[in-house]
Amino acid sequence: MKNRILYIFFVGFLSLLTSCGTSKSKKHTPDLTGLNNTKPVVNKLSDSIFITGKNSLVKNKQGLWELYVEGDPLEIGLSTGALTDSLLHKQQRIFFSKITDLIPSKFQQKLLRQFLKWYNRKLYLNVPDEYQTEIYGVSQYTSNDFDNIAPQYQRSLYLHAAHDIGHALQDLALVGCSSFAAWNEKSEDGNLILARNFDFYVNDAFAENKIAAFIKPEEGYPFMMVTWPGMIGAVSGMNYEGLTVTINASKSKIPLSAKTPISILTREILQHAKNLDEAVAIAKKRKVFVSESIMVGSTNDNKAILIEVSPNKMDVYDVPNSDQLICSNHFQGEAFKEDKRNLEQIANSHSEYRYERMQELLSENSKVNPEIASEILRNKEGLKDIFLGYGNEKALNQLLAHHGIIFKPKERLVWVSANPYQLGEFICYDLNEIFGENRNATKSFQKENLNIAKDPFLETVAFQNFKKFKMEDHKIDSILKKKETVSAEFLQNYQALNPDYWVVYYKVGLYFYQKKEFLQAKLNFEKALSHEITTAPQKEEIEKYLKKVKRKLQ
Repeated sequence: MKNRILYIFFVGFLSLLTSCGTSKSKKHTPDLTGLNNTKPVVNKLSDSIFITGKNSLVKNKQGLWELYVEGDPLEIGLSTGALTDSLLHKQQRIFFSKITDLIPSKFQQKLLRQFLKWYNRKLYLNVPDEYQTEIYGVSQYTSNDFDNIAPQYQRSLYLHAAHDIGHALQDLALVGCSSFAAWNEKSEDGNLILARNFDFYVNDAFAENKIAAFIKPEEGYPFMMVTWPGMIGAVSGMNYEGLTVTINASKSKIPLSAKTPISILTREILQHAKNLDEAVAIAKKRKVFVSESIMVGSTNDNKAILIEVSPNKMDVYDVPNSDQLICSNHFQGEAFKEDKRNLEQIANSHSEYRYERMQELLSENSKVNPEIASEILRNKEGLKDIFLGYGNEKALNQLLAHHGIIFKPKERLVWVSANPYQLGEFICYDLNEIFGENRNATKSFQKENLNIAKDPFLETVAFQNFKKFKMEDHKIDSILKKKETVSAEFLQNYQALNPDYWVVYYKVGLYFYQKKEFLQAKLNFEKALSHEITTAPQKEEIEKYLKKVKRKLQ
């Protein structure tokens, strides 16, 4: 599943190659009339502290970068690009290094480029001018090493649609994100609290330089969001008015051309909405080309809703007479109740399972506070606390999250997880202080006394074994692809590193199947089926292999 996520993401990312054509999108650049496009001068105080004017980039002791920028869209873009210059270059190398690995065929790449060139023809018309301008500013600091592929601005613009394009083309949910909100009787103090895991995984290197960005625009509300170098769209964030946004991928019909990238829509909501009604009004203005559930929390309303958007329709899911809201990767509103793709998503993915697990954990905790929220985000067990094996996507903690995040909007407090995944310390930030007059640009913004301690799981043998398992899992994928021969000791060690995970038995079963050792294949396929399989299609696939080996043994 993780390899499919990578493939689909970078299918979308290959759209960058399409801007080499002579389409209008290549010729287009945002109107910078009246804006100061002078590049900022950055003062490097150390390897972890960079300053330009009022703007700064600081790496805290937990390894999380903290970015502060303010001004008009061009100033924000240029300052962001200047401060994150080296990080931006590294991030682009990570993306481009994957393209030939995932789609090695030159012929397939050519066909895909031609299709995406047509598909992206109107993308720039669906990104608001202020965000085109900001993307342009950031793009001035992207590496010239890739100019033969596409100009800097076009590369950066299309990057913001990579998730959406891959999702639309393959009709797959790219991530297995889980989120929840509680208020009134379900919250410890009665005030709204929200939490989510952003289970988006490219590779470990991609998440090394995640950024907690604090942005004070000339128009709209100051806000924070968790992001990565080069990304101005919002996937998780909260503004100074106490409004939060997070996104969870879903399924529905596919349009014939690119529209507004979902992260740009959520950025617009984050920057320009102060309550739920304003968030819904912004969502109604934009046409998207993927299906997403946008969880919006508002301290002004002291509740959360889901804005469920697809290429053809939109719904607002507002649970009546409830003090909590749960979201995984399927739609819940009436507009999508009979939607074929949504019903398939519920039946064939792990979305419903994680939804029920969140229900279970919330029922066990009658009053949610930040510490309890972090425990739910870090939970690695399945329904009724069964062992799933580490890395199983049925778990809320799939051990691949880019970040976990917790919001207390009324207090303007937010907690962001340090690496790895959501296991590191949850670092607390107070927007009242960060956007106040006494901000110290050379120090970390965190409120250390409110930080949530790292997960004790990090110090266990099980976690060390999981890290080894990830390396061995890559090896066995290569072995299966090349049909190589390995020792029995290698296979036994591989399974011992993560013995509760069905995948280790399935892959060893495939190995023996390739070697025509059908009895060993049968035993491993049967053992895989005795564990919690992630999705219905995966279970069906194992059952088909088992029938094949049984016929071979007759």
